[in-house]
Amino acid sequence: MNLQIDKLRGEMNKRGIDVYLIPTDDFHQSEYVGDYFRAIKYLSGFTGEGNLVVTKDTAALFTDGRYFIQAEKELSGKDVELMKMGEPGVPSLDEYLSEKTPEGGVLGFDGRCVDFQHGSSLEKKLSKKKASVHAGQDLVGIIWGERPALSESRVWILGEKYTGKSAAEKLSDLRKYMKEQDTDLHIVTSLDDIAWILNLRGDDIPCNPVFLSYLIVDMDGAKLYANRKDFDDETVAYLSELKVELHDYDSFYQDVKAFRSRSVLLEKARTNFETISDIDSSNTIVDEMLPSSLWKSRKNPVEIENMKKAHIKDGVAITNYLYFMKHAFDKDGKLTEEAKELLGEDEINEWNTAAVLENFRKEQEGYIEPSFTTISAYGENAALPHYAPTAGSFSKIEPHGLYLVDSGGQYPEGTTDITRTIAMGPITDEERKHYTMVLMAHLRLGDVKFLQGSSGITVDLAAREVFWREGMNFNHGTGHGVGFCLNVHERPNAIRYRKAPGRMEDAPLCEGNITSDEPGLYIEGSHGIRSENLTLVKKWQTNEFGTFFCFEFITMAPYDLDAVDLSLMEKRDIELLNAYHREVYEKLSPYFEGKKLQWLKDATREV
Repeated sequence: MNLQIDKLRGEMNKRGIDVYLIPTDDFHQSEYVGDYFRAIKYLSGFTGEGNLVVTKDTAALFTDGRYFIQAEKELSGKDVELMKMGEPGVPSLDEYLSEKTPEGGVLGFDGRCVDFQHGSSLEKKLSKKKASVHAGQDLVGIIWGERPALSESRVWILGEKYTGKSAAEKLSDLRKYMKEQDTDLHIVTSLDDIAWILNLRGDDIPCNPVFLSYLIVDMDGAKLYANRKDFDDETVAYLSELKVELHDYDSFYQDVKAFRSRSVLLEKARTNFETISDIDSSNTIVDEMLPSSLWKSRKNPVEIENMKKAHIKDGVAITNYLYFMKHAFDKDGKLTEEAKELLGEDEINEWNTAAVLENFRKEQEGYIEPSFTTISAYGENAALPHYAPTAGSFSKIEPHGLYLVDSGGQYPEGTTDITRTIAMGPITDEERKHYTMVLMAHLRLGDVKFLQGSSGITVDLAAREVFWREGMNFNHGTGHGVGFCLNVHERPNAIRYRKAPGRMEDAPLCEGNITSDEPGLYIEGSHGIRSENLTLVKKWQTNEFGTFFCFEFITMAPYDLDAVDLSLMEKRDIELLNAYHREVYEKLSPYFEGKKLQWLKDATREV
């Protein structure tokens, strides 16, 4: 028996709701959410991403392959069926909702936590069964007695020396765009877009320097709906100069309902169901991709220079960490005294090493927080691309095999994301071959040249061909966009081999885009390897055939030459490896001395 779900069924009964949908999302369709929005965890114990569906007598959790193993553990004994999305015989979420909602029945959900496109699609499908949608109330909030409060964190101004463009200029650009679209109101509910437009940052969501808010821009001013307590006098005065009025977070929906005969610019896919449902029919909605999403993806020269500075800082932290890991064991395979001192205990494992890495980042000036939860994975755990240890679940690291660490940091100068895989001692021939294949794929993608207008789908083969020639593959994207002191996953730029529903892989790669280059290879039950740098899209040359772009690596940290099989690499691969390592040494060596400097020199030696 699940008491929380039974209580939810009681509230459903009172309102005549047959099926209730609980997504992982917050009111802004954010990738990461605060504790207030972890309703699925409260009801089922599941801490990953997914959708929970509750009926009068069943409960089912829909999640993807990243979380299958985790979900099986966390749902044990909770009377919740695990629906492994994409597996044979498993219906899609929408198919399941349609099947479970009876003829003439009612599907309920909190309309603030479901995007409009999904909500309206469900509404349309259910209408064929004469069933309806009830999206007006958060039923979980009624039964969740000690629900965490909405986050309250200080909102701060990110100065123009970092952003390269004032908020006044960005608002002016928005109004020009609104005029071109014959609109007089612009609604923005996406948190990273709001932060970017106003040059403000916050701490309402872990790893994402954003703050809970809504923004409405008109031709004369703007209204920002947020928690007033988060704004000090300086920030309030700053907003006043921009003609941005500060309003209570909860008053947004009431104001939206009051619009009459306006032309409203918004993006339905990035706006929740409740917001658009509240817009009166006398208004005209113009559905376009948020212009700010395109603009912020194309970093300006000041942002680019700052991003490079952030990556030097991060490179120093990562190199300190790689030195620590490569020297954690002595020649007899025993943990060194120096390692024990840094770890604070006599064991080395995935959890305490991640803490050491965080401490190295904290040594860097201006460091704010991680840009995502660190993936610290040894041996077979690294074969799970999104594995992350917890305080209660981690593996010990041994003086052999491969260790993968995927991590990132937030700095005023930008956002970082880097993956390195290293040999902790002797490795097998298969591990060495796979490491070398991943490195080759990574270097070749980083060296690709492409015609203006090309998308991530166009360039993906440069990496995947290494694996496909061996009849192998990796089941995640090869690259994603990265924000500027914002979300580590930023649209629209991405690199994948095919178009996926709801994704934007066919968006052209544009000058100024920051995109990850992170191919991998995962052997279940054995090992996992990934190599990741962030790249800058820049102009390569223009001739009679058109304008061509290339990538520039901005991440700076050595690869592990101990794991490379040079005999598998072509001359071009070795040249790329040596050229990158020369740049790493040139840029990072001024920050090291003594044994660490000597190690860095050896780690970046020409091969």
